[in-house]
Amino acid sequence: MDYNQLLIEARKHIGPNCKACPVCNGLACGNTMPGPGSKAPGNGAYDNWKAWQNIRLTMDCIAPAGEVDTGLEFLGRQLDFPLITGPIGSIKWQYNPESDVRDFNRDVASAAAKLGIAGAFGDGIEPGVYTDSLRHSADFGGVSMPILNPYSDEEIKEKIALANEAGVFALGVVIDSAGLPHLRQKGISAGTKTVEQLRTLRECSKVPFVIKGVMSAKTALKAVEAGADAIIVSNHGGRVLPFSPATAEVLPEIADAVKGQTKIIVDGGIRTGIDIFKALALGADAVMICRPILVSWYGAGEQGIELLVNKLRAELDDVMYMCGARKLSDINRDMIRF
Repeated sequence: MDYNQLLIEARKHIGPNCKACPVCNGLACGNTMPGPGSKAPGNGAYDNWKAWQNIRLTMDCIAPAGEVDTGLEFLGRQLDFPLITGPIGSIKWQYNPESDVRDFNRDVASAAAKLGIAGAFGDGIEPGVYTDSLRHSADFGGVSMPILNPYSDEEIKEKIALANEAGVFALGVVIDSAGLPHLRQKGISAGTKTVEQLRTLRECSKVPFVIKGVMSAKTALKAVEAGADAIIVSNHGGRVLPFSPATAEVLPEIADAVKGQTKIIVDGGIRTGIDIFKALALGADAVMICRPILVSWYGAGEQGIELLVNKLRAELDDVMYMCGARKLSDINRDMIRF
């Protein structure tokens, strides 16, 4: 099975809103995916994707002809590839009513362990999702990290305690979920957090602490002040604030502000190994990819995830080789242009 065949299979199971497009850019679905869609107006999913397309590569074939190494040490874990799968809280009411996100999280953990990447999962809004997903992560050596919604501090502390016991390699809080329309529609309280609140939550964690939803140098510096071991440059797929800039637009200024003080992950519209290269050139340490991982799972389960990740790995290998980079630390901004 190749990637195009994988998408054909996915279309049979994922519907009806997601079209399992050859390029996941928010156009065919009208930026309504996942199920809650985006705050009108605009199409933040497309804006994220388009920003990566505006970056060009600088070829350099006068370089040693050695092997390409995509491995890295990340938050105390050795990875073979700078990828973390994105957290998904629910798929039953967003994608297919017969689906269970716990099955997805289990297959992500298994695939991540095999492929040398890391996974992430959301705490969800369905009973049992969080505890079952913690168990799946533990089954595969703590390979997946929970990303918690910004509910009350006490609820987050309880979930952090469970994560500490489960032996995850890292955990985080997604601060921009405070703007998700579907949480408000369901009457779920999720709000913004202060530096002091985040610092207190960080002190409860026995593992590296990640803050997701950083979109400016100012916010990034606040996250560092709160003790974040890593930040995720993310606008939640463009779904929480109309006219938010694309993640590729703000990544350079954030990297310049905090590089060396905290690890940087970026998500939003990253669809190829070439996009991964561009993200690393702009200052990210790793990337997060969400929806294409789920689409691939709908196409062929765990094998579908493996097929996509291997495709991304081959694409990154090729562009690194052609741009003169033999290891991830070789990648720099001289290798791209706008």
